[in-house]
Amino acid sequence: MSKSIKFDNANALFSKSLKLRINDYFSHTFQKKTGNRRIFIKATVLLSTFIALYIALVFLPLHWAIHIVLCMLFGVNLAAIGFNIMHDAGHNSFSSNKNMNTVLSYTLNLLGGNIYFWKLKHNIAHHTYTNIDGEDHDIEVKFMRIHHDQLLKKHHRYQPIYFILLYGVSYLAWIFYQDYEKYFRQKMGGSSDTFHFPLREKVIFWTSKILHFVLFIVIPVLFVGWLPTLIGLLIAGVVCGISLATVFQLAHVVTETEFKTIEGAKVEEEWMVHQIQSTANFATKSKVLTWILGGLNFQVEHHLFPKISHVHYPALNRIVQQTCREHNIPYVEFSTFWKAFQSHVKVIQLMSK
Repeated sequence: MSKSIKFDNANALFSKSLKLRINDYFSHTFQKKTGNRRIFIKATVLLSTFIALYIALVFLPLHWAIHIVLCMLFGVNLAAIGFNIMHDAGHNSFSSNKNMNTVLSYTLNLLGGNIYFWKLKHNIAHHTYTNIDGEDHDIEVKFMRIHHDQLLKKHHRYQPIYFILLYGVSYLAWIFYQDYEKYFRQKMGGSSDTFHFPLREKVIFWTSKILHFVLFIVIPVLFVGWLPTLIGLLIAGVVCGISLATVFQLAHVVTETEFKTIEGAKVEEEWMVHQIQSTANFATKSKVLTWILGGLNFQVEHHLFPKISHVHYPALNRIVQQTCREHNIPYVEFSTFWKAFQSHVKVIQLMSK
């Protein structure tokens, strides 16, 4: 990850105006920027659902058809825990209590991932250098070409056909292969520098990986057998993977967002303008989708203010759009999930040629 790339924040008139308005909003409404009662209720519901689904799948003798439906719901539940609890906690925006954020961020380790890796890859690389080739490792998707300066390979011509399969295996590949690849190479991506990995984090890595293996594989195999465990893990994993990958891609990889390759060491725009150019919202009027996705359909607001909890994004959305209009900055927002998905597929088709 390059520490030399700088943004043109010399004047930053847009940023100053927007930050002032957002601070005024919180001052006048007497709210904290972190989560409120609603996010605690949501976290309780999601974690309780996780426990209930796990017990039903592992310990209750239900019909196989019901198990398949429950596995699909379990996959959605895993993704929702990531979107709503881990994501806010990982950005220290879930609670004003730092210790609570730290504890809840480890829900990612419960789901098989690693919060230390995630913070390096997501909080630092992705949130700072969004959609910049060689810097944002979230747009380095194996077997996919989604950036115009990425090398076109023969197999990319088929990516409009196989992309959904890749999204399906992305979560399982992440927790069972890519985390170990990062651990032993100590690199976030092919072009990144090696990172420091403290002994404490190495202990946490192996402890949580073993606990996840016991919880998701050993115990289910003992109670339901290896074949049902394998099928259930695949169903839940594929549903979770498609959910996670699709939400990320609709936020950054659509026809209207910009991708950049920086030749020198400076981005021409101020950082906040760059975030708006490289990010898109979708289906912000859908309360159901907003609830499940932890406000990540308000991705523009999240990228501008990652340390503000997602429960505030609908209110911030109006302020950001108004400020963009006044400064003549294009703001990308799709009215529905389907329109955003169509735009994403169009990018995949264009980058396959």
